[in-house]
Amino acid sequence: MDIKKVVIVGGGTAGWLAANHLGKAALNNELLSVTLIESPDIPTIGVGEGTVPAIRQSLQSFGISETEFIRRCDVTFKQSIKFANWLDKEVHGQLNFYHHLFDMPSSLGTELTQSWLAEKGRAYAEVISPQHAVCEAYKGPKTISDAEYKGHLGYAYHLNAAKFAKLLSENARERFNVQHITANVQDVILGEEGEIKSLVTDSAGTLEFDFYIDCSGFASLLIDRALKVPFVDKAGQLFVDKAITVQVPTEPNSDIPPFTIATAHQSGWIWDIALSNRRGVGFVYSSKYMDDEIAISKLDRYLGGKLSEHNYRMIPMKVGYREHSWEKNCVALGLAQGFLEPLEATSILLTDFSAQLLANRFPNSTSEFDEIRQQFNMVVGYAWERVVDFIKLHYCLSDRSDSQFWIDNRGPDTMSDELIKRLSLWNNFIPNREDFFSKFEVFDMENYLYVLYGMNFPTQVFPAQAIDKSNTRIHSDKVARVAELLVNELPNHRELLDKINRYGLQEV
Repeated sequence: MDIKKVVIVGGGTAGWLAANHLGKAALNNELLSVTLIESPDIPTIGVGEGTVPAIRQSLQSFGISETEFIRRCDVTFKQSIKFANWLDKEVHGQLNFYHHLFDMPSSLGTELTQSWLAEKGRAYAEVISPQHAVCEAYKGPKTISDAEYKGHLGYAYHLNAAKFAKLLSENARERFNVQHITANVQDVILGEEGEIKSLVTDSAGTLEFDFYIDCSGFASLLIDRALKVPFVDKAGQLFVDKAITVQVPTEPNSDIPPFTIATAHQSGWIWDIALSNRRGVGFVYSSKYMDDEIAISKLDRYLGGKLSEHNYRMIPMKVGYREHSWEKNCVALGLAQGFLEPLEATSILLTDFSAQLLANRFPNSTSEFDEIRQQFNMVVGYAWERVVDFIKLHYCLSDRSDSQFWIDNRGPDTMSDELIKRLSLWNNFIPNREDFFSKFEVFDMENYLYVLYGMNFPTQVFPAQAIDKSNTRIHSDKVARVAELLVNELPNHRELLDKINRYGLQEV
């Protein structure tokens, strides 16, 4: 049977990202239509409003103007995640921090890493990339004269999730002819072979499609409730399972950090994301190691005793992913596919990754299902497992011992065999490309380098004769000179955003 009618169940960021990817792919197929059914009663969750650099490629491919995106979605630039207090305060100081930068380390990054391991003076990211200095100076990654989606340094965005979903919705409907139905799905009718046959809605009647995409969030209406695909629970590896979220207004002329701040605490961490007019703050913790009352009091302390002045909400987090994302004639994306935690902005990343993967190999008929489905599930499953490893890396490398939460996170029984193997290898060798053999590692060598050595991972020091000290000093000095140049030339972050909102960027 030919695939002619595709439906996406659920809106929000996940649903409308999928609608743009599939709508764009459908432009080349006159027989294929894409419809999105969105409930009028479910608000956007907006757990963390951060992205990673890959989103720029997707937005540009959708034909969305970066200027319009920045103006309409309260966007600020994100060049890094600044991890504060993830190491023992007694050993590394009360204000210890490191940057996971978005700019690629220099082409001589491995050599500079060797040199840094031998001397360990300044922070690793400061030695390896000029972006460290740019972030600490609160500068933007580009100038007003740079073209859209281009910059001096690598960057992603912080954004208002509700406004982002609205922009994606308009683009999908106007540019890619995606049909939009506002209704609640009340029931899912299965066919004789267990496939989804139709959807029963409250206001649009019974609707029948050929292919179904579940973007219904934690409810997982299709992949879980109807098709009963098992959930792979990762709570034994990643302990945090609750978040308290709050939005805090900011002063109009206050400095805007060009990075997410992730501050570790006794049993988890706090995200702090600055938009142009407010901060999104979330207290992430493990209910096994901290009760709700203590969590609320600690978030209140972080906000200077002003939590009661704002509305906040508690969100339970079921950590893990579907055993397979494609079952029968249904694919799950977004929170319906899985959720780990907001650290490293993995939710939007994996949604964008999976939606693009599906769009690139979308089947023309049901006869193509088996082969494509098997490949899709293998790739997505592998990507999820490696993301779990990367998130776990942040916890298991910490030398904090102020609570059982941090001590237990270092237990080998809480790590995957692959992560244990890699850490053992990296005790003796700096990570290289061969360690990341699959292109479906959504976090690559550079990401690992920033986290490993930001947290002082003890890779053995190479013998002095193996390091060309004069050569590495030349390139280290070059990084420092470029950093000074960029700090002097790049605009203040808020100043850059004000100019973009007033004048706009150059169109590509």
